[in-house]
Amino acid sequence: MDCLFCKIASGTVPSARVYEDAHAVAFLDINPNNPGHTLLVPKDHARNILDIKEETLCAIMPALKKLSRAVKDAVDADGLNIAMNNEPAAGQIVLHAHIHIIPRFTTDGHRHFEKRPYKDAGEMNAVAEKIRTALA
Repeated sequence: MDCLFCKIASGTVPSARVYEDAHAVAFLDINPNNPGHTLLVPKDHARNILDIKEETLCAIMPALKKLSRAVKDAVDADGLNIAMNNEPAAGQIVLHAHIHIIPRFTTDGHRHFEKRPYKDAGEMNAVAEKIRTALA
């Protein structure tokens, strides 16, 4: 497999690794939003949230919580963004599931997502119904 994150997880490509357990590795992002920006990567290859095994996802959540506290404390951040980009249209560059732990500071200029309100309650209800149908 020619997956960069699989290679990092196996140790064949170097990284600034900060954490490892039986299910995941974590390392610093080489193009960070802020110092301390960390990626949590499951060792089992999955493209993203749409095809990751539920067992794998559940197994890495304790590490996400532990790393989040450690990153925040290590860089004395005011807050954190926990993000997972899924598919290229959402900003996913490496097609291996990974979760970003991004330290945030009140002075870092971060702008939250632009809002796109529903036209009316009818549109909101129609979208809600489509989601309920997809879940069925």
